[in-house]
Amino acid sequence: MALANYLKDLVESESASITSEQLVRFNPVVFDKNIVELIERAANKRGLESKRMTSGAGHDAQMMARICPTAMIFVPSVEGISHNPEEYTKDHDLAAGAHVLLDVVCNLSSD
Repeated sequence: MALANYLKDLVESESASITSEQLVRFNPVVFDKNIVELIERAANKRGLESKRMTSGAGHDAQMMARICPTAMIFVPSVEGISHNPEEYTKDHDLAAGAHVLLDVVCNLSSD
């Protein structure tokens, strides 16, 4: 269940009121084109589907991209649930992502 729906249900069922306030806002960053391409090639070599995605969540990579070449590898979560206590990713998808990461690191270290 999405957080917004959960909070709406909570307000209705508990006669509660909820307010929110945005505390921070980080500008989007563009990841390193070379690393993104290495990730795509590594995934393709392993027979994995890939697609370029943006992330609205704040990650370490978002901060690091300001000072060094950076990219992210996303793995599929069941039902697309992410950044939520109900998030679950199957072991084989985690392992596939780790293998892609290893391939990219090995490639970068050989340059």
